[in-house]
Amino acid sequence: MHSYARVPDCVHFWRFVVKAHSSDGDSMTDLRGKRILLGVSGGIAAYKSADLVRRLGDVGAEVRVVMTAGAQEFVRPLTFQAVSGNPVHTSLLDPEAEAAMGHIELARWADGVLIAPASANVIARLANGLADDLLTTLCLATEAPVAIAPAMNRVMWSHPATLANVTRLAERNVTVLGPGDGDQACGEIGSGRMLEPLDLVDGLAGLFPAPALTGLHVLLTAGPTREAIDPVRYISNRSSGRMGFAVAAAAARSGARVTLVTGPVELVTPPGVERVDVESAAQMHQAVMERLVDCSIFIACAAVADYRVATPADAKIKKRNAGMALELVRNPDILADVASVEQPPFTVGFAAETHDLQANAEDKRRRKGVDMIAANWVGRPIGGFEAADNALEVSWEGGRVALESKPKTRLAVELLELIGARYRASRTPDYGAKA
Repeated sequence: MHSYARVPDCVHFWRFVVKAHSSDGDSMTDLRGKRILLGVSGGIAAYKSADLVRRLGDVGAEVRVVMTAGAQEFVRPLTFQAVSGNPVHTSLLDPEAEAAMGHIELARWADGVLIAPASANVIARLANGLADDLLTTLCLATEAPVAIAPAMNRVMWSHPATLANVTRLAERNVTVLGPGDGDQACGEIGSGRMLEPLDLVDGLAGLFPAPALTGLHVLLTAGPTREAIDPVRYISNRSSGRMGFAVAAAAARSGARVTLVTGPVELVTPPGVERVDVESAAQMHQAVMERLVDCSIFIACAAVADYRVATPADAKIKKRNAGMALELVRNPDILADVASVEQPPFTVGFAAETHDLQANAEDKRRRKGVDMIAANWVGRPIGGFEAADNALEVSWEGGRVALESKPKTRLAVELLELIGARYRASRTPDYGAKA
């Protein structure tokens, strides 16, 4: 039974820790040179968005504003034109904008898109892929990262329909900033407030990891593998591939040349990523080993089957006996084989555990000789396989960091920052002694 008083425990969105601010209240976040498209939808929180434009300008961003018809009922376009210094866009078919293709022009212009406030209505339209106004259309047309800042009454926010829509967007790599808790315009108190402008500026910075991996080749695996029993049946696992795809996207945004070897998943290839589709563990092993020549960093996000059927049937097995036994044999160990080549890349493994998380992950790291291991719980109601959120325990020789639960898109950015730092440390002459 759904609770309408609060967000159900099984759904978690990013409640990030606000970064430090300078003494005059301005954010210390740096967005110099970033082109931010701010979408403003209908809601009383739209009055905060004018200050948000100014705050984004304070940290070096160039801002253009798109307003829905509902937003214009709360704040006039002239206000945003004055604070942004740019014309405000309100019409899908603007004859003065690139021969009435303004949504394409804006979609290409933006380095990042932030919708603040994001009403329940605009969230529902985005979740269902509608393109019935300028804002929703350009969100479909852009390859830039998109973030939303929900703002609505607490009951609307906790409604199952809204939660399902936000979850769907998070699964598509849309970053969800907030909402916050507190007094609401309707006179009630609860979750649903749009985050304050300074908090949104800090959160928006997470869409733009520093280009710390420029010039490097990052090779990743993602998703499950399938091990055939017969032509119609196979052995597999619950991996969705979301974490691996999120890490690949973050690596591409960090300037790396990215190759993603993925098992069978229904996910869109991130921009700038070379995708190699495989099915079995043996195929994944071959694809990885063939691409190691110039690889700088290898990240094994895939949930690879440890065993395969020794002799898969050539035809569908018919149900004739009360029981059936399958002989299983070991699959090649991709992670261990990569770590053992003569000049291995910086190697990162993943460990999905149902118990003794740290002990099992550390044992795996040592046995396979990898530089870093990222461990997460599976088989629990929150996080892990088939979830939009996750949490990781990341460890290496002499160090460990806990990354708290958040959308996998944001978690991937934090993980990649750690990997980049450890990779750079591994290039120092005394790395072996420190490790």
